[in-house]
Amino acid sequence: MPILEVSEVGRNIAESFSLKHISFKLHSGQKLGIAGATGSGKSTLLKIIAGLDDADAGVVYFDSKKVKGPKYRLIPGQPGIAYLSQHYELRNHQRMEEILSYANTMTEEKAMQLFDLCKISHLLKRTTFQLSGGEKQRIALARLLLTAPRLLILDEPFSNLDLIHKSILKNILEDIGTELGLTCIIASHDPLDLLSWADKMIILKEGSLLQEDSPMEIYFKPVDVYAGALLGKYNLLNEATARLFDASLTLNGKNLFVRPEQFAVATKGNNGVAGIIEKIVFWGNYHELKIRIHENIISLITTSGDFEAGQKIAIQLKEEKNYWTL
Repeated sequence: MPILEVSEVGRNIAESFSLKHISFKLHSGQKLGIAGATGSGKSTLLKIIAGLDDADAGVVYFDSKKVKGPKYRLIPGQPGIAYLSQHYELRNHQRMEEILSYANTMTEEKAMQLFDLCKISHLLKRTTFQLSGGEKQRIALARLLLTAPRLLILDEPFSNLDLIHKSILKNILEDIGTELGLTCIIASHDPLDLLSWADKMIILKEGSLLQEDSPMEIYFKPVDVYAGALLGKYNLLNEATARLFDASLTLNGKNLFVRPEQFAVATKGNNGVAGIIEKIVFWGNYHELKIRIHENIISLITTSGDFEAGQKIAIQLKEEKNYWTL
């Protein structure tokens, strides 16, 4: 039985936006990533699930109980669900140990283990003014976890963090999943936040659920260009260009969808499609080659730095029979 069931949920925010017939299920221990462009409905959906907003249609069940919103609760929020928004608040002029003590439902030993897990044990004597943004966020997260929730919801948790604190938080979330066995939902506009973390993903577009599947399936087989673009760079080849790589291809008016890493530089002795490198972009652990083939610019990723602009090159598809068309 699922721990969370969202059934035909709808919400009218304004004439220009509505959440439309959202349905999905989440089982205990699962990690769900929600991706979508700004304004796609991620925050609205999360607040309805957490009992902080009321749906205009449909219903949400958590632990087989109907989630009730602010219209039906004096204090909004569903017991057992912890929600951390982008705009969390911590009281000023108080030490962190005081703020955390007000929320604590655990024994002192378990609370200290949680503080270690959240990497905040060294912050307990500090006040809000002595913390960085990333440290404040970890305190806010620990405060929620002290209530022993069964479902943790995080809305854009990485959006205001530098790379160092982002990496720390990602490691903490992995540890939380392993140590506490929490069911977790994260909404983010950045695919790198979700692809390596989530068991399952859903894509929202203009208030509708566009696609639901594993991260890998959505990454390589998006239902449309919007879903494909959300998760990273891609190439879209018409039939004439695609047939240069495989003469047997018939796309029936569709385009071939290829991620940059699905192309490879052709090795000696293998036939490849000839092109010219127009630009090389350095991304740290890889280079992105932008290659002109006739009137097309194709993006290819390589770890080799032995290329230069203007160089002739031949490329091929890595998995020639694993095609996806849009």
